[in-house]
Amino acid sequence: MAGSLDDDNRPASFADPILAARLEAIKQLAGGLTDRVAVMDRSFNVIYANESAWSSASTRSSDGRRAKCYEAFAHRTDPCGTCPAIKVFDAPDVRSVSCHSGGDGTACGMHQAFPLASGPGDIDSMLVLFKDEPCQALPNVASVPEKQTPPAVRESLGELIGRSPAMQQLFDMTVLIADSAGTVLIQGESGTGKEVLARTIHALSRRKENPFVVVDCGALPETLLESELFGHVKGAFTGAVADKRGLFEEADGGTIFLDEVADTTPVFQAKLLRVLQEGEIKRVGGARPISVDVRVISAANKDLAELVKAKLFRQDLYYRLAVLPLYLPPLRERREDIPLLVKHFVAVSCGRHRQTVRHVAEKTMRALINAPWPGNIRELQHYIERAVVTTGGPSLACQGLLAPDPVGDEEGLRSATRGAVAQAERTRIVDALKKTGGNRTKAAKLLKISRASLYNKLRVYRID
Repeated sequence: MAGSLDDDNRPASFADPILAARLEAIKQLAGGLTDRVAVMDRSFNVIYANESAWSSASTRSSDGRRAKCYEAFAHRTDPCGTCPAIKVFDAPDVRSVSCHSGGDGTACGMHQAFPLASGPGDIDSMLVLFKDEPCQALPNVASVPEKQTPPAVRESLGELIGRSPAMQQLFDMTVLIADSAGTVLIQGESGTGKEVLARTIHALSRRKENPFVVVDCGALPETLLESELFGHVKGAFTGAVADKRGLFEEADGGTIFLDEVADTTPVFQAKLLRVLQEGEIKRVGGARPISVDVRVISAANKDLAELVKAKLFRQDLYYRLAVLPLYLPPLRERREDIPLLVKHFVAVSCGRHRQTVRHVAEKTMRALINAPWPGNIRELQHYIERAVVTTGGPSLACQGLLAPDPVGDEEGLRSATRGAVAQAERTRIVDALKKTGGNRTKAAKLLKISRASLYNKLRVYRID
């Protein structure tokens, strides 16, 4: 593989199956890129670098000795000092490290560093993405700091929306892995947008003109799931009156998204593993293997690594699915994105319900930002649509929508919803009475309710 060091010089950590799989995936991804990509160990030895990275390097190992990153990419004979990337080893909960400042530790032009975990969860190496142009720092020569232009912040990637650092990192990784052939595992809480991310990966890939097929693995029993994915032959079971193509065949040339893959049974996991290994399926009741060219993206709202430790998920299948792992943060970890999401959902909801785009009052926005959102983006989207439908006026205000103080729990959200519905109903009754000149019989007919119901509501809402 061009740009990699000899296998004999690879650290022992890469004997770990998941690290070996990830390194191979990185090679596939980075081999043809013009961006500079490298993998380093804890001692900052270069384990792998693509041709673009080596083309800017002053040192390339040819004597069996692994080059240090500061030798290869910073043109130095001594270490750079405190490198920001060291944080991926020092703090186990760090998912990535970004460096935009350009001070000490950036002579190599590092942009982002991502930890590469082994099967047991140890962090012994890291993936490093470099800036477009390396800094030309010379050894032992003081340089005058130049004013750095901050990197452009994008607000969206496909249907993904966000300005937070977590989303910027996700955007960068999504672009990097989109056009590869490696399997992708997306993990995150329910409602964070895992299917949206999967669709974005597909849309950015060379498979975008071919099918994108979604399978909810948790919604189907094992026997039906197998038939849906792999197809069946006539007579395979009661009700199989004809041959049927499976979803893997339907997705040939494209992408298949296996949602909630953690909810599958060990028997099904074994069959899925064979498909990933062999690149072919067998229909239920059939004996003839059928080759398929499908990229697999899977998703889970449970920690698959923990399920593997508990022997509730096959370890070998996990290694196959998690070649390129991505993490979608919950909304409470990216609250700075909420105003952007609210603006988007208000515009979409108003368009869907043929309304003029509504304004969100500042007090309402503060309450939305501080709400817990246990259902994440899906819950926020539904809440905004409900508010658009059940309230009138040019703006979405706190009255009847949210409690005066920021919503603190799910019960608060339910209470706010009940208040919004009541206010909307009262508004419709008052409007009907105005249109009918106070005639309650005509108003009841206009509202499509009985006179008795109208009298009850007038009493409840204290309408004269």
